[in-house]
Amino acid sequence: MRILLWHGYLLGGTGSNVYTRALARVWSRAGHDVTVLCQEPHPERHDVGSAEVVRPEIGGKLPVFVLDRYEGVEAALLQDLTPAERQRYVELNARALRERLPADAVFTNHVLLGGPVGAAVGVPFAVKAHGSELEYSMRGRPELECWGAESLARAESVFVGSAHIRAVLEDVVGHVDRVHEVPPGVDVEEFVPQSRDEALADLLDEARADHPNPGSANERLPDEGNADRLAAFFAEDAPTVVYFGKLIFNKGVHVLLEALREVGARAVVVGFGDYRAELEAAAPPGALFTGPLEHRHLVHLLPLADVAVVPSIFPEAFGMVAAEAAAAGTPPLVSRHSGLAEVAAGIETEYPPELRHLVGFEAGNAPELAAKLKELLALSPETRRELGLAARRAVQRNWSWAAIGERLLEPFTR
Repeated sequence: MRILLWHGYLLGGTGSNVYTRALARVWSRAGHDVTVLCQEPHPERHDVGSAEVVRPEIGGKLPVFVLDRYEGVEAALLQDLTPAERQRYVELNARALRERLPADAVFTNHVLLGGPVGAAVGVPFAVKAHGSELEYSMRGRPELECWGAESLARAESVFVGSAHIRAVLEDVVGHVDRVHEVPPGVDVEEFVPQSRDEALADLLDEARADHPNPGSANERLPDEGNADRLAAFFAEDAPTVVYFGKLIFNKGVHVLLEALREVGARAVVVGFGDYRAELEAAAPPGALFTGPLEHRHLVHLLPLADVAVVPSIFPEAFGMVAAEAAAAGTPPLVSRHSGLAEVAAGIETEYPPELRHLVGFEAGNAPELAAKLKELLALSPETRRELGLAARRAVQRNWSWAAIGERLLEPFTR
């Protein structure tokens, strides 16, 4: 099949970026001819298989849901753009897609602006709702809610990653036909358990290969000197908790830091965002902030941790980071809500009944998180290892990318 995969953003860092990169890789490796249209300035830094990466001209501002800095473009909140600015963005991206027709499948990301972009191309298309657009930009804004509904009505298929996002989608835009619930996938060949010595050696090799980042000035690159800092941190084998994701308030990292004061465990905090300075100031002793890390780092960092915590206090489309940690054999402990609760439910089915409560905690409840962290860290290393392997089995059964990629193409092959 010839597949046009539209994504308005980058190929690394956040959930929909990683999702797009993974789809390009799995589809191209399956023999499909894939073209990714996105705003990634350095596609050579990302594994997209044999997919071609095209960067359309967008004519000015990049509509986003959470403000970050983007190389070479001016980012602005979707809701702050004028209708004319939004329409210009849609038409320029649709033109780039039309220039690459014919295609057997046109797949776009985000209700807005993927829905309008797909509709403007003039051929059958599918839309993947990720949730960030619904919660951060569309909800409570009638103009954007109506635009999303009108665009989805023209789509051949609409994909959601969880039952939670299906409910959110209809809550925001009203009833939607032809909705398919397909969770995101995890690369179970990339995220695998490793021995401590092997994982540490590989992690340090990857950190030494990082692009230069003098003074850690580029927040989208790993911090300067990470190799030495990680080597010193892991020189001692001590209880370790890891968080990876955006460093914004809604991700709940402050809840984890509060819990850690009661636990006494150290933590590695991975990510970038406008809340980082406040989090570093509030962090207890033993917390190491690394800046963002890519999968090439994370696949080796996760096996070095005893627990991976996902403390989000805001609805999540899917618990991708929890599933990735589980695939690496690291027991995840997640806020039990929205898409995270669905991942927790899938993982706990593989746990012994008496330990299933250690998969989730009430969102925002730092004392409960602290208590469950203490309980997990008090388990023997052998028991924690068994939990990690049980979590990995759940991921292999439910969320491998090869199976997910095939399911997403089914509507185009009928």
